[in-house]
Amino acid sequence: MPRQRQDEPDNDRTMKVVDHIRAMIEKGTLQAGDRIPPERELARTLNISRASLRTGLGYLVAMGVMKVRHGVGTFIADGPARFSNASLGLMGALHGFQFWQMFEARLIMEGNLAALAAERGKEEHHAALAEEVLEMYAVADTPGDFLKHDVRFHRIIAQASGNPILAALIETVTSAMYEKRKDTVERADYLREMAEMHREIFRAIHTRNPEEARKQMENHLRVAENAQNMEIPGPAEKRPTPRRGQLPPVFNGGSSA
Repeated sequence: MPRQRQDEPDNDRTMKVVDHIRAMIEKGTLQAGDRIPPERELARTLNISRASLRTGLGYLVAMGVMKVRHGVGTFIADGPARFSNASLGLMGALHGFQFWQMFEARLIMEGNLAALAAERGKEEHHAALAEEVLEMYAVADTPGDFLKHDVRFHRIIAQASGNPILAALIETVTSAMYEKRKDTVERADYLREMAEMHREIFRAIHTRNPEEARKQMENHLRVAENAQNMEIPGPAEKRPTPRRGQLPPVFNGGSSA
């Protein structure tokens, strides 16, 4: 085991691991999906204990830079960028994040992401969105499967925006919401109407109409918030009372597209 300097603080050893992995990524030595070198080799290279190395690697996993595949190894994350869902959950518990606040964050970001996707999206994004819409119609009577395609649809729009920072932020928020909603979605009985709303968002993006894409996305999220509030047992969470003329549309079971 490599000798560890006794006067080196734990956080310095953690950052030594982070900086080393970051340098390997920047140089192209490690790329998305690559398995990192063996722990023994990394610990020897950095002159730290394997316990300190694991602390640093755990920090990178929490950041979403790495993924651990138990029994296989630790890999550089290869999916869409996102920040730590665990961190968001911890902050939510600490600061009392509300359901409506998560939707408000989505409303601010995803309306603009849809507009950007209409401007910048490529044909492969359009094809992927069309496929997800078709799948939503096909599984509208199977809420758990519908939810997976719903999440993928929004993820593709974020990727089509061409802004990986915004895409990472919304990926984190929607992933955290997915973890909560997968336990309540079985109560949803309005998914065909939601599929129709997703189709209208797709049409606006496919026809490269940014303002329409923003409008359809914002309408969809307002309706989805009201509908999903009904899935949650107990009193629905209330937004602060909006000013006159700003009340969101109420989902009435019919097509809102």
